[in-house]
Amino acid sequence: DSFDILGDGVKELLVGRDDGMIEIYTFESADDPVLRHDYALSESIASIQGGCVGKDGYDEILAATYSGWLTGLTTEPVHREGGSGEEVKLSQEMQNKISSLRNELEHLQMKVLQEREKYQQSSQSSTAVSSVPAFSVNDKFTLNKDDASYSLILEVQTAIDNVLVQSDVPIDLLDVDKNSAVVSFSSCDSE
Repeated sequence: DSFDILGDGVKELLVGRDDGMIEIYTFESADDPVLRHDYALSESIASIQGGCVGKDGYDEILAATYSGWLTGLTTEPVHREGGSGEEVKLSQEMQNKISSLRNELEHLQMKVLQEREKYQQSSQSSTAVSSVPAFSVNDKFTLNKDDASYSLILEVQTAIDNVLVQSDVPIDLLDVDKNSAVVSFSSCDSE
């Protein structure tokens, strides 16, 4: 997207990447764009948009990720400094909202515990039926020309416990900074 997120009267280029990076580029001269800010998310970005969403007067960047999460980056200051010994005072409306959110959170936690117990009981009964949930996999296998390697990127909407890579030819697995996997090797039985 292109949007004036810096408020200087010139639109910046907002880029959301498959590796989870959000980047803001400015055009300070007629040459190449200059990277001004970046932010890393843990999953690929499906869409990015600049605008005013949450509070008047503060522009934001909204990014939708592969699993459906919406993440917002705002220009609104998040820290307010007070003088020494100055207490933070919350309005009655804000205190009521916090109390309401805490009650809702406790209610949801109790509901999750009840559903877990119900699932455990039903899965241990003699009439239990187990099925593998259907989910889509976002996969990419791309060639990196710089070092003649391939990048395998897998994303699903649930936690990935194991990925098995099997090959008829010897392969080397390279670790990258953004990899959260623990790699283990085992020799293959030729038969």
